[in-house]
Amino acid sequence: MGVVPDGGDERGRTVRVVLVDDHPVVRAGLRALLSGQDDLDVVGEAGDLEAAERVVVAQRPDVVLMDLSLGDGPGGAETTARLRALPQPPQVLVLTTYDTEADILRALEAGAVGYLLKDAPPDQLFAGIRATARGETVLAASVAARLVRRTASPGPAVTEREVEVLELLARGLGNREMARELLVSEATVKSHLSHVYTKLGVDTRAGAVAAAIERRIIRSGS
Repeated sequence: MGVVPDGGDERGRTVRVVLVDDHPVVRAGLRALLSGQDDLDVVGEAGDLEAAERVVVAQRPDVVLMDLSLGDGPGGAETTARLRALPQPPQVLVLTTYDTEADILRALEAGAVGYLLKDAPPDQLFAGIRATARGETVLAASVAARLVRRTASPGPAVTEREVEVLELLARGLGNREMARELLVSEATVKSHLSHVYTKLGVDTRAGAVAAAIERRIIRSGS
């Protein structure tokens, strides 16, 4: 694991946790796993944004354990932003299988204070939840490394808008369709593409998609 503070358990404090994942079996597994920790109490669960808002308002948890993929509705990043905008917002710790630059940045920009992957050992997950409850940053090692590489990269970083363009490219959209999706002109799309080609060192749409996937800027099949 990456940036996980070593602070021990806070004696006498129970951390109230809500699970947000669209797979009931995953939620059941997490609930069973956390039930073995005396200081971690699962007080609710949800499979989508609306249910997450309801249970968080009702239960006022300290931490929401958030998956990024929530079926056909709004994803984990948007759900995180909505929960963080509540009058008494919980801390959000992302727990997902995705570790692309786009996923990480969206989650952190939405207000998550931590980002772990689902292959994390149980003890690291427990420590991450406790640290998140204290408002401390929790990052999986691969996530921390990706953010460091982005910061230290000698070349210009791909912007959030350019990531969106790359994801639309990966879906096979043409310039006109991308302009409609992004609510911009085709000329603006062409400008974004030119910048993306330069930053990734490519000169074709297919090359841009391949480079973005290889560098884990976007997911394969976005």
